[in-house]
Amino acid sequence: MGSWRRRNNPRADIQRKLQVAPELFLVGTHGGQSVATVWPATKGISGWINYLAVAPHLQKTGGGRQIMEDAERLLRERGSPKINLQVRTPNQHVIEFYRRLGFSIDDVTSMGKRLIPDEPFQP
Repeated sequence: MGSWRRRNNPRADIQRKLQVAPELFLVGTHGGQSVATVWPATKGISGWINYLAVAPHLQKTGGGRQIMEDAERLLRERGSPKINLQVRTPNQHVIEFYRRLGFSIDDVTSMGKRLIPDEPFQP
């Protein structure tokens, strides 16, 4: 499994997300604690999945699948005919998770350009 480094600042991204479509900021809870999150979005007619995360102690218990079902429902309600997402290539266990949900690898090259530089993320 290779290594990868975080290239974005999640705290800054959360603040940005809350300014744009906060109704598409999903948080799963368990025992009163936030344990999962996903940020579905629409760009054009396509749906996108961003920042899916499940607390490590609850991974492989169905929480990721459940919050993804909610995200898919919201995107379907908005008329999205397809969902796209990006996973860093070394993150094979996440790629396998999405395969189990019915996703397949599209033969595309993803490119990006940073418009607003963030401070390095400090966990």
